[in-house]
Amino acid sequence: MKDIITATRTYRRFKEDSPISTAILQQLIELGRLGGSARNCQPWQYLPVNDPQGCTAIFPHLAWAGYLPDWKGPVEGERPVAYILCYLNSQWLKGSPQEAYFDLGIATQNMLLGATDAGLGGCRIGVFSPKLHDLYDFPEHLRLHLVIALGVPAETVILENSDSEDIKYWRDEKDIHHVPKRTLSDILLTSSK
Repeated sequence: MKDIITATRTYRRFKEDSPISTAILQQLIELGRLGGSARNCQPWQYLPVNDPQGCTAIFPHLAWAGYLPDWKGPVEGERPVAYILCYLNSQWLKGSPQEAYFDLGIATQNMLLGATDAGLGGCRIGVFSPKLHDLYDFPEHLRLHLVIALGVPAETVILENSDSEDIKYWRDEKDIHHVPKRTLSDILLTSSK
């Protein structure tokens, strides 16, 4: 379990010549469906996209890697070959939107763990142009909140211990992506009671 969690990183560059089948996308969505849900309301619905035209239409609306301001995202040949668009169905929402976001975190982590197990990688993208909503004609009660970009990873991501102050990811001169993680001793709390 620890190995697959450690290998499940955020990947932003992919092998564009390695498509992902609709069946694989549906299997990943199934993993998301099986996760826990507050009040069991299960308010999320998912649109899998893996056709080249759909992927081309989605890509320009996405924001990539906030800590790398000079990097505008993957270049042609390294772009995602599939997406899962995550829509909140307000008609199915029973609790607070905050509870729904917890559910989305659980569901998308399940999907990304499944992607890793299948030899894929992904990136959750929460910043995108409002015009992305206009690509698909869904009713008002369905609102896009998150996009998962997917593909076979075309980059190396390395975890390293952080000094607890500097947690910004970065790329070295060989274009290897480094992700500082706070240490276990930094995040463990103790109580005198």
